[in-house]
Amino acid sequence: MLIDWSAPWFGPVADAGRTVQAAQAQGLSLPEALNRHAAGPLIAVSQSDLPEGVAYEAFIAATGRVPTRENPHDLFNGLIWHRFPASKRQLNRLQAQAIAADGVGAVRGPLRDAITLFDENAALLRAPEPLWRALLARDWPALFVERRRAWAQARLVLFGHALLEKLAQPYKSITAHVLALPVPESLGDDLAAWDAWLAERLDASRLRAKPFTPLPVLGVPGWWAANADPAFYADRAVFRPPRTA
Repeated sequence: MLIDWSAPWFGPVADAGRTVQAAQAQGLSLPEALNRHAAGPLIAVSQSDLPEGVAYEAFIAATGRVPTRENPHDLFNGLIWHRFPASKRQLNRLQAQAIAADGVGAVRGPLRDAITLFDENAALLRAPEPLWRALLARDWPALFVERRRAWAQARLVLFGHALLEKLAQPYKSITAHVLALPVPESLGDDLAAWDAWLAERLDASRLRAKPFTPLPVLGVPGWWAANADPAFYADRAVFRPPRTA
């Protein structure tokens, strides 16, 4: 897949992504390219290393190896392991603990569902308090039009690898699940500090409560040319009001 690494939503993983794809173009497999150019705390291995009947998350926890397919989904997963190693390790621990306690059934269960949702689709936000109020209220005009200038003091970082994969071919309705816990201003733009902060807050009780709020990411000022027109946000199929409205 041709990926435009210059897109703003790819910023935190763009340099590593370019390098890994260049290595693939030279003949390396995706696991080899990740291990050489975007190493995480664990070793990327071929999907064929995952034994039949063994849960993916349990295998990672037991072996320190991440089965990796040759596709964009697993490319982005590897890049997030590289960028947010402590948080990815913590999510894997929680998954493995849940599997050890409950086994692997026909359904994941509430905790594993919440962990998977975070892993696949989460985003982190550092923003002024008025933006947070508008986001939690799903007050899209306030968030994106009335307080548009305040986004200059904000930073949205995408964590979910499925979310990033969708944005390789962007469309208006792509929506992130923002962790409803503001990233402290004191962390600045140091994503290693964001990772340490996040890993300390990922626990079973918090995730089971699904503390997320939706954000259509192409509404972020500066992320999509069309949103310079306020009419962009009038699409109620994307910018939905609260359910209680």
